[in-house]
Amino acid sequence: MIKELGPGFRLTLVFTILTGLLYPAAMTALSQLIFPNQANGSLLTVNGKVVGSSLIGQSFSRPEYFHPRPSSAGNGYDAAASSGSNLGPTSAKLINGTTKKDDKGNEVVDFDGISDRIVHYCLDNGIPFDSSVSLDKFKDAKGDLDDVKLIKAFNDDKTPLVFTPKAAIPADAVTGSASGLDPHISQAAAEAQVSRVAQARGAAPEQIRGLIAANTAGADLGFLGEPRVNVLTLNIALDGHFPKK
Repeated sequence: MIKELGPGFRLTLVFTILTGLLYPAAMTALSQLIFPNQANGSLLTVNGKVVGSSLIGQSFSRPEYFHPRPSSAGNGYDAAASSGSNLGPTSAKLINGTTKKDDKGNEVVDFDGISDRIVHYCLDNGIPFDSSVSLDKFKDAKGDLDDVKLIKAFNDDKTPLVFTPKAAIPADAVTGSASGLDPHISQAAAEAQVSRVAQARGAAPEQIRGLIAANTAGADLGFLGEPRVNVLTLNIALDGHFPKK
């Protein structure tokens, strides 16, 4: 039995060293030598401080920044919980959103839905719209939109809220990616936000468009995919060129 186990043990030891130690060490050293930035996560720094990765989206909601596409990864852009909503295009939940009760019995947003996102996108970016009911009906005491009220209005079986933008809304502005981590938005989604960002920054729209162009990547190999704008690098450029006063 020892003679039979001996070769198996030696082969296991040899391949453990080769594939478990030497090969990973060689690949790590090679990647650090040839592609150090990518090997370390494509991290971006500002004034010596890491602010994120160019490969992973993050939330921006203030008016002076470009906003990313929605995310269903965990609480949003969570690399440890990468996922999409997994809802089909005819799903009522995807379109109108849903609410739920929290631990204290309060009704809160469970899933915001595309319709709710469109409302906020129009208001945030000054896009004209028609609404079957005045949006003032859905505001709270502070004058902010109450998403729970909006979602319930969209789901009303008898007289659902009808909200119609008067301009096209880029699909990626109100839908998440399959991973929930997409760091890019389309050129159309960036253009729709130019007026808001320019006003908040005290800059001319053409100046903002110049930064968009500088942070736009073309199709891979010239024909794979569409041009895309990296939200994080664009917002870093905004802070550098037009700091918020």
